[in-house]
Amino acid sequence: MAWRCSGSTNEELIQRLAQAHLIATPTVRDAMLAVDRKHYSKFRPYEDAPQTIGYGATISAPHMHAAALEALLSCLDKGAKVDHIPELVEKAKENVRADNAALLDSGRVRFEVADGRGGFPGEAPYDCIHVGAAAENMPKELINQLKAPGRMFIPVGPKGMQAIFVVDKDEHGKVTMVKSMDVMYVPLTDAQKQHPSGLQHGEL
Repeated sequence: MAWRCSGSTNEELIQRLAQAHLIATPTVRDAMLAVDRKHYSKFRPYEDAPQTIGYGATISAPHMHAAALEALLSCLDKGAKVDHIPELVEKAKENVRADNAALLDSGRVRFEVADGRGGFPGEAPYDCIHVGAAAENMPKELINQLKAPGRMFIPVGPKGMQAIFVVDKDEHGKVTMVKSMDVMYVPLTDAQKQHPSGLQHGEL
């Protein structure tokens, strides 16, 4: 049903995601309205599908952003986005500043150049972690960087066998993992394996 949620504007896209019950809460709706996807992709930005952004990377389909935000809603406050491609980090800053500069100026959203496979230990532990590329195996480093309690939304598995897992760490440090849905994401990888003209499939 998600592929039917495409719109001609960002507002129409979000409205259709809500009508399909993929967005269930006003907070998630408002968050997705806060930054317009046209800044990330000039080619069909309001299509409910992954969009190529260069360097073999994609931004997730809107319905996957909605799923992640709904899953992490109870622990969202501040956020830091980590990417090992400096140009993509700078582009992300420009895109957010174009629509909602207050998110950057207030420090609620930060962008850092780092290898996401190891998380960002300097600011750990985190209330929540959203991983936007697939890990081959469940990364212990990221679980260790979760607060207790804390939650992670992450695609895991080799190509063709990936699934979203919602990982919860309770107040005693006990970790549970629940499979949410089958997906297809680009892999977590190193900067040397990504190329400016590389094209890979995003998630379904």
